[in-house]
Amino acid sequence: MKIASITTAAALLVTVTAGAGDEVATGVDAETGLKSWKWEGDGLGIELLQVPPDFIRASYARRGLPDTVIEAVATRCVFGTIIRNISDRSLSYRVADWRYTIDGGVEKPIKTKSEWLEEWHGMGVRFSWSILADDPTFAVGDWIQGFTTMAEPHASQLDLKVVWSIEGEPYEKILSGLQCAPPPAVD
Repeated sequence: MKIASITTAAALLVTVTAGAGDEVATGVDAETGLKSWKWEGDGLGIELLQVPPDFIRASYARRGLPDTVIEAVATRCVFGTIIRNISDRSLSYRVADWRYTIDGGVEKPIKTKSEWLEEWHGMGVRFSWSILADDPTFAVGDWIQGFTTMAEPHASQLDLKVVWSIEGEPYEKILSGLQCAPPPAVD
């Protein structure tokens, strides 16, 4: 399954809206059973899609990456993340400012693309595709996609605090009840 397939699958989701006013749309792909979450507000559009470990393994193996790189990502909670600037001004975010919590516990950082690249480059791997960009600024209408990774086991439930700014004005949103992709099926 390609990233484009995951993104396309998101368009085919059955959507249920929770709450009134600050709604996070949730969906489940009828074919794969993978879940997604989508929210728009304060100039930001964000969509998170479960990425199963077998997809990571197959995608990274096709690119000839070593098992150490493949397993470092495939054993984490991974979301395909799409960010859109839906404001009428420039929008910025820094993944280093984002945090997640498990069961309302302590906030934990997300491993950034720069941190992944430093680790991979230390292993002699020059691959840079797939992980969500660290620190971009978007013009009106711009968007980006990539993987967001958390050091949690498959099927974990977590809350994600996303932080961004629009021309220096800070915003944040907590997306509650996200669930990491299930572990791979045992043959």
